[in-house]
Amino acid sequence: MSVQENINYTRIAAAIEYIKTNFKDQPSLDTIAEKIHLSPFHFQRLFTDWAGTSPKKFLQYISLEHAKKLLTENDATLFEAAHETGLSGTSRLHDLFINIEGMTPAEYKNGGKDLIINYSFTESPFGNLIIASTPKGVCYMAFYDNEEVALTTLKAKFPNAVFNNKSDLFQKNSLFIFNNDWSKLPEIKLHLKGTDFQLKVWETLLKIPMGQVSTYGTVATAMQKPTASRAVGTAIGSNPVAFLIPCHRVIQSTGNIGGYMWGNTRKTAIIGWEGAKSDSY
Repeated sequence: MSVQENINYTRIAAAIEYIKTNFKDQPSLDTIAEKIHLSPFHFQRLFTDWAGTSPKKFLQYISLEHAKKLLTENDATLFEAAHETGLSGTSRLHDLFINIEGMTPAEYKNGGKDLIINYSFTESPFGNLIIASTPKGVCYMAFYDNEEVALTTLKAKFPNAVFNNKSDLFQKNSLFIFNNDWSKLPEIKLHLKGTDFQLKVWETLLKIPMGQVSTYGTVATAMQKPTASRAVGTAIGSNPVAFLIPCHRVIQSTGNIGGYMWGNTRKTAIIGWEGAKSDSY
């Protein structure tokens, strides 16, 4: 790391710490920039390059995490959560949840109450799968070794949802990805919840052709965030849908396979299988 890079890192680290400590005051861009002795324009650009998101979005994420904790762990009302997070009212809290979580504060507090999720267990060339879907599309897919643990993990993500042990059309269509009938792949529908940055990362992964691999740096560059490799790696690690969102196609710049939520051996096998499949077409 060069001297300038070290200075920039120190500045951004100080900005992040300031936001975490003072988020209840909802500090403006100008205020934060002044604290680290940069112009608002320079600070905005530098922070976005290093953190993979804008200062405003980062402040929103910190505020949202605090509000989520208040709603679930402290059983706070929506008004109390808004007030304790430094927001002007419940309408701002509502907007924050809609923009980042894709649901209202009440829906989050209810843990997916009234949301109907179908799930089923199936087999794939790379081991057992649990796959779940809402009325909008596939919301979760993961390899598993223990069926009970797999179901517990799924339910923990939507603690108050209604779960039905049944396969539906969304699930069946998604499994075409393991077959040779690639014409049916456009029928796969996903229902994902994530931050803007996570969704952009996952969308970028979908553009990596089958049989090819990319690197964390290449993905970051494709998103026009060339210095956000670490943030990209974190978003990839949060992928809720195995295989359909091909996080397995991202490796380290050194050529090493790198980490994989469902095991490096499985990742290596998938990459090899996809390469062989693509070579046959």
